[in-house]
Amino acid sequence: MVKVYVAIIAVLVFVGCGPDNNPNVKSSMYQSVNPQEATLLQSGKDKGSCGRCGMDLVMFYKTSHAAEHDGKHFQYCSIHCLEDHLGEGVTLKNPKVVDVDSLKFINVGDAHYVVGSKKRGTMTRVSKYAFSDESMAKKFQAMFGGEVMNFTKALEVAKEDFKH
Repeated sequence: MVKVYVAIIAVLVFVGCGPDNNPNVKSSMYQSVNPQEATLLQSGKDKGSCGRCGMDLVMFYKTSHAAEHDGKHFQYCSIHCLEDHLGEGVTLKNPKVVDVDSLKFINVGDAHYVVGSKKRGTMTRVSKYAFSDESMAKKFQAMFGGEVMNFTKALEVAKEDFKH
C-alpha cells in the first residue's frame, strides 16, 4: 500500500514539473509568447516552423526574423537561421526582426540588437535580441548585460556562432 502512495506522489510531482501544455499560458522561456501574440508571415501547413531548422516560431518568437525570396515569405527562429539561408548565396529582400517590446516585426536596419545578454538565445550561446527603441535596448542591457549593436554587427557575431 505504501508503494502505491509513493507512486501516486511521484507522478503528481513529475506532472507538476513538466512543461505547460496549455497554449494560453506563456512558456517559462524568455523567447516564447502566447500564440495569439505571434505574427506568422509564412503560409502553408508549416507556417509555424522555422524555414531552415523547423523549430517552433511561437516558442522562439522574440528572436524571430523574416525575409522574402522569390516572392515567398520565410520566417526564421533566429538570426542564425537567417544567416544560414543567406550563406547559400540567396538574396533576401525586406529582412525584418521582432521588436522584443512590441512583438511587431521591424526592419533590421532600424533595430538595436543586444548581443550577449544573460537571457538565453536561440540556436546560439550568445543571445541576440532586437529593439526598435534604443533606450529600451539600453534598459534591457542594464538589466541583463550584453552589448548594443546594429544588425550588421549582430549578423557578424551570428556568423561566428558555428565556426570551428
